[in-house]
Amino acid sequence: MAGINNRKNNIVAIFDFDKTIIDVDSDNWVVDELGFTDLFNQLLPTMPWNSLMDRMMKELHEQGITIHDIKRVLETIPIHPRVVPALRSAHALGCELRIVSDANTFFIETILEHLEIKDLFSEINTNPGFVDQHGRLRISPYHDFTESSHGCSRCPPNMCKALIIERIQASLTKEGKKKKIIYLGDGAGDYCPSLKLGDEDYVMPRKSYPVWDLICQNPMLIRANIREWTDGEALERTLSEIIEEIGYGGDTEKILAPDSCKMQTLSVGIAYESLSPALQMQVPQYS
Repeated sequence: MAGINNRKNNIVAIFDFDKTIIDVDSDNWVVDELGFTDLFNQLLPTMPWNSLMDRMMKELHEQGITIHDIKRVLETIPIHPRVVPALRSAHALGCELRIVSDANTFFIETILEHLEIKDLFSEINTNPGFVDQHGRLRISPYHDFTESSHGCSRCPPNMCKALIIERIQASLTKEGKKKKIIYLGDGAGDYCPSLKLGDEDYVMPRKSYPVWDLICQNPMLIRANIREWTDGEALERTLSEIIEEIGYGGDTEKILAPDSCKMQTLSVGIAYESLSPALQMQVPQYS
């Protein structure tokens, strides 16, 4: 039993935030709930998203919206009832929990503190968000693209999550820690970090969301084991299964649900028909 627990202690579970831990996009939630959707949509084509959110916080402040008002809205954000128990369970089993998100520190920390789970996370990687001397929320880019580019064409200018994953991997290696990573996400920005995971790692893409679609275009580009999820209940179940699998040292398979991932070439679908049932389960089909 001690060996099993030790293996669970060697797990780093890394979560996206918007539409992964919470069920919506926190930026959109705040803008919509405070009645600034039209202005947001008007400005959206004119600047990068991260810069736009800083501009929106300026507009909110000038219209008399206070930090208290923003916190109040954040504390009503939708979250599936099984997500918090899933996080608590993973932490209790010895997993290290981290966040890699294109939201911002103020939004994330406000929500986590309201849910009383902020202490579960050892690290939050996101865009800085702070209240200035005028009481206005300022949001700045994780990567200052006005100074230099992060060099990734797949990702928005303010953040490449793959660079963060590489830094985490390097720090674990430097510390001599042999840890397996479980990465959970939903958006297109979660695809790039998924490409950096190794054979013993896991990626949990949210089914029918952008990261799932990108992975389905060519699953063989992903070295990690692929396990889908759909909602908070599936997240809790799948995460628990992976933790147990790692804990018991079981063999892993690179699996996408065979009835749900569209492959790009007909030849794969034809070849599938000739495989034995046991092998078929490892090859995604057309749906």
